[in-house]
Amino acid sequence: MTMAYIEFREIDKYYGSQHVLKKLSLSVEKGQLATLLGASGCGKSTLLRCLAGFEGMQSGRIFLDGEDISQKDPRERCIGMIFQQYSLFPTMTVGANVEFGLRMRRTPREERKKLTGEALRMVDLHGMENKYPSQLSGGEQQRVALARSLVTKPKVLLLDEPFSAIDAKLRKELQSRVKSIQRETGATCIFVTHDQDEAMRMSDVIHLMKDGVIEQSGRPEELYASPRTVYAAGFIGNYNLLSPEDCARLGLSHSEGAWAAIRPETIKLCGVREGDVTGKIREVLPQGNIVRYFVDCGGVILEADTLFDSAVELRKGDLAGLLLDQSQIVHPAWE
Repeated sequence: MTMAYIEFREIDKYYGSQHVLKKLSLSVEKGQLATLLGASGCGKSTLLRCLAGFEGMQSGRIFLDGEDISQKDPRERCIGMIFQQYSLFPTMTVGANVEFGLRMRRTPREERKKLTGEALRMVDLHGMENKYPSQLSGGEQQRVALARSLVTKPKVLLLDEPFSAIDAKLRKELQSRVKSIQRETGATCIFVTHDQDEAMRMSDVIHLMKDGVIEQSGRPEELYASPRTVYAAGFIGNYNLLSPEDCARLGLSHSEGAWAAIRPETIKLCGVREGDVTGKIREVLPQGNIVRYFVDCGGVILEADTLFDSAVELRKGDLAGLLLDQSQIVHPAWE
């Protein structure tokens, strides 16, 4: 059987009596950008730190490129890591920060300069070698940290919520840059985030975590369109989650005894007489070019997203019909 580039096999990790990772197994292919997505405390950063060698495990094994690295010293694993904190040396220039890892490896001076220049060009910071971290913006400092991790050509690059302290516009720019560099270099990356939108934009594959286990894995579009569990549907895609009782109230008889989930953008607002169900607008929430309506349908609150149209504006208290596309309703398992 062919082994994946990275394999976690039945990883158990405790902090005292707290069972953080529970017989967790997953694999990452070479050249893939895989994202660990989940709420705070689900174990995603702990798993990353186990791979890097910063945390020990109670049981389980980790393989990298066919080699068991479970007991290897972190310095021998050939893994780069970028944290939320930039962790740059304040008294060193940008160039010295980037080439620090090469110095530790005793790389010859001329090669250090060449590789440092290449890494800085990759993150669009060429010519800033002599500046200090205090002279850079937050986004520039994060790019220095990225260059420092890339310059040693690690087998795997780990990114632990690296953009969470950066403003929204710059965050999107850095997301695009990292994805572009990853494609250009063919690097294998594992990205950690709690932000589903970030995961959808960045990932080749998403591993959704819950309470120390993998809840669901797949391509972003798979998790978005076909959540297998109620938790996955609630975490990705902003689904309307409908209990069996809710389904009965809405007349979804084919869903009797099962949970149902439907995305807000698949619900169409229309006239009262044309709708599958009728409801009263309880709240209107503008979201840029999208308007989200919260509609009370006999005690069941449905969220419906529409493109902003000033000519068609429903207000709080208005009655509206809702068209429910039956083909868009999924039935996740309750777990």
